Amino acid sequence: MYSRSAYDETTFDPSAGIPVTTENSTLSLSHTADMSRYSPGYGVGEGTGATYMPEQSSYPSLFQSNAELPPFFVSYRWWEDEATTVLWAFDGQEIKRVIRYGLFRDPNLPRTSLQSRNATTVDSFLLSLLEPHERMYLANLSHIQKVEEILRRSKVNGPPLVPWSWFPSQKDRDRDPHALAEAIDTESHLQFKQIRFEELVRYSLSYPVASVEWFLQQHTAFYIHLLNYLHAFPEQIARYVEVEKHLRGRSPFAYRALVHCLLSIEPKNNLNIPLPPSDVPAFGFIAAPIQNLFQVSPPSLNNILKVLSALAVRFEQAYVHVREMNWDQPFNTAVCFLDDLLASTSASDFARTLTNIDEGHFSQLTPQDMIEDSPMVAQLAEEWELLSTATWECCTALPDLIPYIQECVEALFVIRNYHSFTAVLHGLQKYSITDLTFTNTNAAASAVALNPVLLPNLLFLLSPLHNYVAYRRQFQEFPGIPFLFPHLRDIQQRGEPALLQFFQTMQVRVG
Repeated sequence: MYSRSAYDETTFDPSAGIPVTTENSTLSLSHTADMSRYSPGYGVGEGTGATYMPEQSSYPSLFQSNAELPPFFVSYRWWEDEATTVLWAFDGQEIKRVIRYGLFRDPNLPRTSLQSRNATTVDSFLLSLLEPHERMYLANLSHIQKVEEILRRSKVNGPPLVPWSWFPSQKDRDRDPHALAEAIDTESHLQFKQIRFEELVRYSLSYPVASVEWFLQQHTAFYIHLLNYLHAFPEQIARYVEVEKHLRGRSPFAYRALVHCLLSIEPKNNLNIPLPPSDVPAFGFIAAPIQNLFQVSPPSLNNILKVLSALAVRFEQAYVHVREMNWDQPFNTAVCFLDDLLASTSASDFARTLTNIDEGHFSQLTPQDMIEDSPMVAQLAEEWELLSTATWECCTALPDLIPYIQECVEALFVIRNYHSFTAVLHGLQKYSITDLTFTNTNAAASAVALNPVLLPNLLFLLSPLHNYVAYRRQFQEFPGIPFLFPHLRDIQQRGEPALLQFFQTMQVRVG
């Protein structure tokens, strides 16, 4: 499955990108070389016999998509058979997720399967995807048109693919090399954003994906842009040698293109730039964690697609809605909240699972921890935030699970686990805001309406008024596992009496 790319097996001769085999993995060059000896259109790299041809119309591709993936071997691609089974089942949401991720070899599989279903079943699937005001148009569609509409509404359309648009320029000739590296990395990040998460999942499982090929091609385009520029302005080579240092640790794709360009121009004995490691697939940070899901999880496509749907929300937060991208940090695919939710037999069972975990953590809490705001307190606060975010991710990705999550909130309240109760309720609150609807009643007035997913009989406990006075009264009367933030503030304000009261009350439940 994994094969070495042309980049891995060759280095570039100091010509316009003609690969030659060499036994050396690094090339050396002095940064103090006299750049005045270069002239566009003439031989570069003394002693190499290579020349730059301004009329050159083709270049070797720097990347091969299969070489940028970690090795992935499975004896049986079980998810493909399960996808076929789901397409012949009757759960509209499961069918939608199978179409969305497309984990099968035949792109026409959903179309042929749905066209073979009876009219009543297809109508039912399509109705589940339509807004109420759209249902009146259903009768006007033929069977084939209904199938096409199901396919269209089940897929996530990405942005149009935009070519590489950062170019080396004379206006940047005095620009700081660090700023140039940032600009190149930003463009590479912009190109990465054009790949949808669903496409990265397919690519990670070794399916061909056009947007990934496009992404790699654009980094070869960057190489060509820079190669032409440095041949035209050889005095700028030294600047881009410095840019290389600042680009290390940023986009591995842009870094590789830059290194190739410099090594294509400079003679071997003038540079001291190491080749990027050939055994580290550049897409490994995202592909390896996704591959692991299919290797270690029980073979249940429905559950994995639910997990992937939640991870798609996280992917947007981690890689799309960020100013700078961390190209080295592996994608976090841990979804403990969703795993426990899917594995639970009832809301009470799920609440007990969370409570067992919380009791273990809070039993280790000491008065000194609360006074000093210790690592233990910081860990509990972080876990609360993570649980809130996980709830929001789950609601955003799988809104059909919201009623069950609401039941779990009530179950957590009943067993007085205020820590997880408030975290999950806070996650629902975030979802109610992000899923708001806009109404415009007239030209002068407009309003937004929150999604009514919050439990009105319990929401008052999340009110921050007077340091969550409603919650603190509830906790005083019905002790349990505490919601930590109000107690920390109370201890800061009232000191030892508040600290003593907190532990006396908490110990009723945890001690």
